[in-house]
Formats: sequence, C-alpha cells, structure tokens
Amino acid sequence: MKMEDKGLKTKSRTGEAFALLLMAVLCFSFISKEAVDPDPSKTTEIKMLQADSLSFDKDFNPDVNIARGNVIFLHDSTYMYCDSAYLYKMSNTLEAFDNVKIQQGDSLFIYGDYLIYEGNIHLAKMRNNVKMEHGYNTLFTDSFNYDRTANIAYYFDGGMLVDSLNELTSIYGQYLPDIKQARFQKDVKLINNTMTLYSDTLVYWTETKIAHILGPSIIESDSGYIHSSAGWYNTETNDSRLYERSTVFSKDGNKMLTADTLFYNSKTGFGEAFHNMFLQDTVQKVILTGHYGWYDDLKGSAMATDSAQCVEYSQGDSLFLHADTLRMVMLEENEREMKAYHGTRFYKSNLQGVCDSLQFNTKESILCMFTDPVLWNAGYQLSGDTIHIYMNDSNIDHIHVFEHPFAIEKIDTANHYNQLKGNDLKAYFEAGELHNIEVDGNAETIYYPLEKDSTFVGMNRTESGFFSMWLVDRKLDRMKIWSQPKGNTIPLPELTLETQFLENFKILEYLRPAQKEDIFLQVKRKEEDEAPQRNSKFVY
Repeated sequence: MKMEDKGLKTKSRTGEAFALLLMAVLCFSFISKEAVDPDPSKTTEIKMLQADSLSFDKDFNPDVNIARGNVIFLHDSTYMYCDSAYLYKMSNTLEAFDNVKIQQGDSLFIYGDYLIYEGNIHLAKMRNNVKMEHGYNTLFTDSFNYDRTANIAYYFDGGMLVDSLNELTSIYGQYLPDIKQARFQKDVKLINNTMTLYSDTLVYWTETKIAHILGPSIIESDSGYIHSSAGWYNTETNDSRLYERSTVFSKDGNKMLTADTLFYNSKTGFGEAFHNMFLQDTVQKVILTGHYGWYDDLKGSAMATDSAQCVEYSQGDSLFLHADTLRMVMLEENEREMKAYHGTRFYKSNLQGVCDSLQFNTKESILCMFTDPVLWNAGYQLSGDTIHIYMNDSNIDHIHVFEHPFAIEKIDTANHYNQLKGNDLKAYFEAGELHNIEVDGNAETIYYPLEKDSTFVGMNRTESGFFSMWLVDRKLDRMKIWSQPKGNTIPLPELTLETQFLENFKILEYLRPAQKEDIFLQVKRKEEDEAPQRNSKFVY
C-alpha cells in the first residue's frame, strides 16, 4: 500500500510550539485505503502449514484449495489461523472463516470472524468482532484493515482503542505499531478516570499517553472545561499545552481563561497564559488582561504582567487599572484583593489616580494608594504619602490622606486655586460629590470666597490646628477653624507668587488619565515636581 504525504502547512511558530504542531500535522496525513501492487519479484506465496482436511473442486474452480479444521497459514513471518479457509493460488489470496487469528512476531495479534488476506500486497481485511492486541494496547472494531508493508492498521466504520489508562473511540482510526501511535477522526472520544476529551481529529501516543489535538476539541474534568483546536494533553499528568486562542472554563462556568498559548493542568487548576491573556470572573465581576499571566483556580489567585490591565465592574461604574504587575488574591468566598505594583494608573468616571503601587479590597471596599499617590475627583486634586479611598457601591464614601496631604481646586482660568494642607486629611462625599473636608494638625488654607455674583475680590489665607469645611453644589457653604487660628485677606491686585501658593504646591494634571485608554500612557513626573522621599503609611 502506498502512503501519500499531504504535509499540511502550518503558520510559523517560534521554537517548540512550531516543531510540535508541524510534527503532529505531518504524522497525521491519513493513508489511502486503496493498495497498489508492489514489485512482483518481491512477492511471496502464502503457504499452508496445517489443516485437518484439504480439498478442491476441479469442476467449479480448480485454483481454490479448501482447508478445514485447525488451519494454519504462513506468509513471510506472519502466521494466520482459522477454522476453515479458501486459498486462491493464482491470486495469492486467502479467505478465512471463524476463530481467525493473525500473529506477527511475538507482540501483535489480530482476532476476528472473517478475513481476506491479499498476499501480493500484504493487506489483511478482518471483519466482525475484530480485536487487535499489541502490548498493553487493544483495538476493537468490526471493520479492520492491516497493511503489513506500511505496518499500519486502520478501521473505518467505528472502533475503540484501549490501553492501560485510556479508552478512545472514533468513526475512523489508525494504529501504527512501530511507533505506538494512534490517529483518530470523526466523533473522537477519549475517556479515563479524570477526564473526557471530545474531538474531531486526534493523534495519540500509547507509550507517553499524550494526545495531540488537531481539530475542534472539548476536554471535561473535575476542575472544568477546555476548548481547543490545537495543542497537546498529557492524560497521565493532566498537563496540557494549547494554542490558537484555546479557552479554559471553571466547572461552574463563572471563570474563563484564554490566550494565544496556554499551559494548563486540569487536576490542579493552574494555568499559564502567553500573549493576549484574558481572564474573567463573572461572579467577582473582574477582568484581567496582559501578555503573560497565570491563574490558580484552587486558590482563586491570578497574576498578569506586560501591558497588564484589570477591569473591575462589580460596582456598576467600571474601574480600569494598569500597572507593571497585577495580582489578584481570594480572601474568602466572593471576596478578593487586587494588588498593583509599579507604574500604577487607574481610571473611573468620577475618580482617576496614579501612584507606584495600589491595593483594592472588595470586602472592605477600600482602594489604597502607596508611594507618590495623586488622586483626581472632578476639579479636585489630592496628594499625600498614602491615600485610602472607601467605596460605597459605585460611589466614593470618603477619602483618607495620611501625612502631608495637599488638596487643590482650580477655580478659574487665571491660575487661582483653593488649597488645603496639613498632617491628616479626610474628604467625605454624598452622591459622588465632595461634601466635607477635615484637616487634622497644622492646617493651612488658601481659598477665594465667592461674592453673590460668583466673582471673588480677594484671597483668604489661614493657619490653625484643625480645619473643616462644608460644600453645597461644589461651593463653600461654611467652614470651621479652631485652636488659635491665624489668617488674613489679600485683595486680588496685591497677590504675588509667594502669597497665592502654599509651600510644595504642584499642579500634576499632566499625569492624570483623562480616559480609560490613558492608563497605558507612560507619563513621568517632571523633575521639579518630584515628591520628597517619604515612606507610605499602610493603615487599615
């Protein structure tokens, strides 16, 4: 029988991925079912070694030898056994009936009810209750051909291959004894104690127990589901390497992980993602993306890096977060903690911020910003050593700035700013709008009181131990200053650069993410805006 190599061309991959897929596709070029006559000079005659009786019908067909009882034939090194047979001498063909057995060497045995063996082309066609045994591998079918020249066995009307670990069924299948490889097409199903694989096209290595996926496939296990069209799955270790945007789903269907390439273990629920990673938890309402990451389903933890982004949409108004590295950790059922490291930037419609690192706790609904944090809400800029943001559903409840807080509000286009600083600052919100600000310790303020016509004629500057102010419709309603307050009012014409700005005043609007896409911008502080080196204060 002549085998044609239809060498499917695959897209170029780097390293092992390219070599693996190319090898699997090339080895899966299915053989032609039509045999071709070999060189007649190399054919050998089928020999009858034993039979209880031998006869022929000279009137009907003198070419046919009829053998009955304990019949044994030999062709080359292959023995064939049966209860009765017709041997066609001219065509070098054998037709065998009942309890048929083919033995090749000491490791390959084929059993069935009926056999046609064509000696010139070394092709055995076994039918009905066929069983092939090769080491620990057993194949069952009713339609079986074995090409001895190519040493390939195949079935074409349904069959099953069983080894020490797995059971595989399909409509069409091949088995190559030399390399202990099986190939399957149409309605492929692989079953063992830990998983079930459904596929359109599959290559299986019986020694390594590795299945190569070459068509649309679904793998089910206790940990979840895998959808893939290309890759391999080690049925012994439950490790897999998957390509072409394969997807892993948790058992409950609430979590899914996809990427250009995935490493995944269905027993441990641990997966690594390479290039265009997308992880979503529909219960926690969070999406994690990046070009590299991992996910541990048992621990509920995940990590993303290289263009990493987290979209948190549990509170209606989505929070878009970017940093060099993002980590998600489960605290308890339905509660988690998100951590962002280095170059952190986030955007929310009513809140934007930048800092070096960040932590978000869903149980307490606290977003903590560390190292050079800056926060913007509408027209307000807040900065300090550490900032904690307390959320209530989709709105801000209050903000706590620990140590060296500085609040700035731009009030016109002429570079006039309300300013507030001190040792500790808390800002309270109602319906997403700033309602009250309190400063505890060394409070300093600059504010421009509005006249009834919404104009201002001067600037007030105060110093005190404590300061509190209330706003209505973003306008100053009242304030409270106590513990030996000092202050003065300066008319606008008398303002100077020294008097209209508090010490360490900095407008950092150029750092602000104006839209969700801006979280990926790499914007560095200007040298003159660098904050003094101070440690962030972690407080819960």
